Amino acid sequence: MRIVLPLMHRRRHPLAQALSLVLGLFVIAILMVFGLVVAGVLMVGGALWLVWRQWKRAHLTSPSRKTSQPDVLEGEYVVIRSSRPVAH
Repeated sequence: MRIVLPLMHRRRHPLAQALSLVLGLFVIAILMVFGLVVAGVLMVGGALWLVWRQWKRAHLTSPSRKTSQPDVLEGEYVVIRSSRPVAH
């Protein structure tokens, strides 16, 4: 089975060629402006998010915070010496 598509012929009228060129450039310009607006919104939103995150982190770890005990990791440990075997 063979699929045959119609061929795209160039318009022969110079005004139609110029009009299609201008229309194509207009569409490309609109898409570029839309892309730049989306990129700008993403950059501004990302910058605001980072600033908010840094402010929140700095606000939580400020020295004015009153804590009764410092943040210490507690645990138990065993000293293992290589001179004698250890039974676990």
